Amino acid sequence: MQDLKGQLAFITGGASGAGLGQAKVFGRAGARIVIADIRQDAVDTALSQLHAEGIRAHGIILDITDRAAYAKAADEVDDVFGGPPTILSNTAGVNSFGPIENTTYDDFDWIIGVNLGGTINGCVTFIPRMIASGKPGHVVSVSSMGGLQGASMAAPYSAAKAAVINLMESYRQGLAKYQIGVSVVCPANIKSNIAEASKLRPAQFAHSGYVENEQSIASLHSIHAFGMEPEQLAEAILRGIRSNAAYIIPYPEVREELEAHFREIVDSVAPMDSDPEGARQRVEALNNWRAGRSKVFNSEGAG
Repeated sequence: MQDLKGQLAFITGGASGAGLGQAKVFGRAGARIVIADIRQDAVDTALSQLHAEGIRAHGIILDITDRAAYAKAADEVDDVFGGPPTILSNTAGVNSFGPIENTTYDDFDWIIGVNLGGTINGCVTFIPRMIASGKPGHVVSVSSMGGLQGASMAAPYSAAKAAVINLMESYRQGLAKYQIGVSVVCPANIKSNIAEASKLRPAQFAHSGYVENEQSIASLHSIHAFGMEPEQLAEAILRGIRSNAAYIIPYPEVREELEAHFREIVDSVAPMDSDPEGARQRVEALNNWRAGRSKVFNSEGAG
């Protein structure tokens, strides 16, 4: 997707931070914008900024963990714009920090529910509509550097973001035949309000094993204050959409860390001469299965 003129972008978490950065950059490139966010006041403020730039934008209040609400949001997009988005950006996310050994069920359920569940809901809601429209499109999901390796102080977040990376790799394989590109963004630090996420934590997930107070929030702000500007990240995302990049990681400082991490993984693979015949048989069986799987798994009306 080279030209964003006339495209329609649906951006979760679009009222601030990385989401609003995309709304502005994509809008300036000619796209129409839908920002979905859980905060009414933030949506109102963001729409004022976008409209002031002459960007056609529409706001929807949305809890991305609510599938029924997501379906209504998709219907609203159809009503307002006459069809589904051509760009789906799963950007909304939350985080909370604390020792992995103190993590509660509520910590896991809330953080994974938003970061992974919200991405799943966006994809399952919109991708069938995007395919049915017959138009080329693009799906981009914001993961994290945390999704590329574990983090003992942010375990639920890292686990969810790792799953988002894997999910986007799978969708990338599956959607190419529909001319729908897929990218995953793995930011390091972004200048955003994610430090305030605990203030949006639903009451049903109130039991946390982490320290969450004004002091902890201020500590996180001290890091995010020096993060990449949202519009700078959005420009990198736009370049990634235009080139259909599989991964978007515009942070040069993380290269050495990633190289060391993945070198350790690759170096743990047994050498071929340790089991050559077993390897041959397993590869042959897998290739045979791949050759015949379309007849088994691609039947009409599945699911």
